[in-house]
Amino acid sequence: MKFYLLLFLFPFMALAQSNLIEVEALLKQQQFKKAEQFVSYYLKTHPNNLKAIELLGDAYGHQKKWDDAIIQYKKLIKYKESDANYHYKYGGALAMKVLSISKLKALGIIGDVKEAFLKAAELDKNHIDTRWALVELYMQLPGILGGSKSKSLYYAQELEALSKVDGYLAKGYVYEYDDEPELAETYYKMAIKEGESVTCYNKLTNFYKNEEEPEKAIETIEAAHRKHQRNAMHYQIGKVAAEYNIELQKGEQCLHTYLENYSAEDGVPKAWAHYRLAQIHMHKKNKQEALKYIELAIAELPKIEPFKEQKEKILGL
Repeated sequence: MKFYLLLFLFPFMALAQSNLIEVEALLKQQQFKKAEQFVSYYLKTHPNNLKAIELLGDAYGHQKKWDDAIIQYKKLIKYKESDANYHYKYGGALAMKVLSISKLKALGIIGDVKEAFLKAAELDKNHIDTRWALVELYMQLPGILGGSKSKSLYYAQELEALSKVDGYLAKGYVYEYDDEPELAETYYKMAIKEGESVTCYNKLTNFYKNEEEPEKAIETIEAAHRKHQRNAMHYQIGKVAAEYNIELQKGEQCLHTYLENYSAEDGVPKAWAHYRLAQIHMHKKNKQEALKYIELAIAELPKIEPFKEQKEKILGL
């Protein structure tokens, strides 16, 4: 009897799983509103499905509907308090809400944020994202609200025990935030040596840009390109050259290479490469060339304000 019952239920179970897979696909495609509508409808007939509740929270979060996301993640904790990831997502939604409200209102939420992240860390000794959240939280909080560099470093050390790359990047972040650039640079370089990922190179590149050292930023991007051979890095070199008015010939050449090899996977629309070329030609006092490229940028993305502002600057040459 039980066997026949399982056979009867299996198509419905499979259908439910299929529906949730479709929601996950919509989230990956950044169709967040559609994912929200789809999973909300699904939950009308499956109100206790934890995966569906989580996906609805995710859909809300991607749309910055923090209060709605908080409600869904809180439900998950109520159903399964032992799940570290539920506490992590709940804490993350609370933290994002803190950033969107006044400091006075935020005071009443900070404690809940810390409690959620600490609970997640306690439940899962290997939860890397939670430890990253704690590193950033304790660095960004004022001392009067519990901010602490030593606590940040404590969780950075826990990260290092789990993943040397994450630990080095976390320590680089702590020291950069605390205005200790030499130590920050050391740890970002250690992360590159250990992991050699695009993320590691990007952290060091952005550090150099923040430190107003564009030459070193370009050197780092070039090293990343030698390792990973990604067309997007040509754009990054051109961007730094245009923004800082350095190595203009190299920047121009890289932007042309980016445009010649462009694909949607590169991420940055071609219009932005034309915008950077306009900046470079403006630095060179080539008014006509600068106008040519800024017109191309505006034709492709007519609503981008920096493009219009750049055109006014070029016309003023």
